[in-house]
Amino acid sequence: MMTIPAPSLPDYYREEILLHPENRKFPEFDLVRLLGTVFEPTQGCRVCILIDFDEPEALIKDFAFLNASGFPVQKKAHEHFYLGLQNGALDDLEMVGGEMFAYRCTRGSNLDLADEVWDTQGNLLSLDRDIYSKYDLVLCISTFSATAPLTAKCKQYGFRGATLHGLNDIILKSGLAVDYHEVSVDAERLRLALTRADSIEIDFVLEDGRVLTAWLGLDGQEAQKSHGLCTGKTPDIANLPAGEVYFVPADARGLFPMKYEDGTLGVLRVENRCIIESTLIEGNQATIDAHNARLKDDPMTGTLGELGFGTQVLPVSYADIQDEKVLGTCHLATGRDDHLGGDILPSMFKKHENSTHDDILFAPHKTPNFNISQVRMKRGSQEEVLIENFRPARYLIDALAGGR
Repeated sequence: MMTIPAPSLPDYYREEILLHPENRKFPEFDLVRLLGTVFEPTQGCRVCILIDFDEPEALIKDFAFLNASGFPVQKKAHEHFYLGLQNGALDDLEMVGGEMFAYRCTRGSNLDLADEVWDTQGNLLSLDRDIYSKYDLVLCISTFSATAPLTAKCKQYGFRGATLHGLNDIILKSGLAVDYHEVSVDAERLRLALTRADSIEIDFVLEDGRVLTAWLGLDGQEAQKSHGLCTGKTPDIANLPAGEVYFVPADARGLFPMKYEDGTLGVLRVENRCIIESTLIEGNQATIDAHNARLKDDPMTGTLGELGFGTQVLPVSYADIQDEKVLGTCHLATGRDDHLGGDILPSMFKKHENSTHDDILFAPHKTPNFNISQVRMKRGSQEEVLIENFRPARYLIDALAGGR
């Protein structure tokens, strides 16, 4: 078991917390602290909240969704963000507005949003004309991630914002209750530890003992970070909870396992940065066949657009937006990566509904059927072990401790 030098690390990096993040103590969620930290300065900013429904025109009018069954994310958005703003946070932050709007659910991660949006009086409006061009801060609390489309729109219209898809109670009590100045410091320390890597290798161990290895070529690129701070006036979109270091792969090859939504397990073969085919480990062959048919019909859907590493000590929330930020996990993503500075654009897909950015998270609770035995980084003549058995290795721990 690792021995962590306690004097040089904050409390949440003590060994007993690092190995059992569910035992970390968090302060109470504070909307003013969160928004004031993430978006400093807030004075004079006009803010709004976006939520999504399959039938937004009916459910947003007079907040009808509050009296309907379901819609847990949207109800949390109303309770903790809309009411929070109206009941004092606007004044405390010296902001104005706080209105809530609803758009039609995209049914896919990071798909472009239709322009139609409705206000709480049931009026049909335009995202471009009435939201993006009129508000300084846009908080998107939705079913599916909208980080990619909002990143493109913020550059066009000049607003800042945050995406908080999948919001739930665990996230409110942990990933959104932390000090984002500390999150930013930790993310930067790990970014510096990984930046300009030449390649990453990941070893996956299946239940039958087989070891699959995926290699990702990074060409010495600068690592990027999601650290939660969207300060100043430069247009930008924060992904909250934050805490991630990521790359856009230049190349990839090898094998890695995949757990599908129905529980089916497959092995994905990668060549030239693209998933070529899936083969069944166990479960439903029809699920594998459907994936292979999609890859054949629109090969861009199999392009690897991201490699990410979590940087925070957080409990499992059962929502990927937080769980991919947990230290010791890593994730790959397929599809568009233009919001990450990559070259895969929505226009390159055969069908609009295929132009998603879909994360594949490797974490004990998400993929219990296989283990990440080791993640290695090659940079120049050096090779460093980053992760072993879903735990950060000494190299990452030392990087976090440095300079404290």
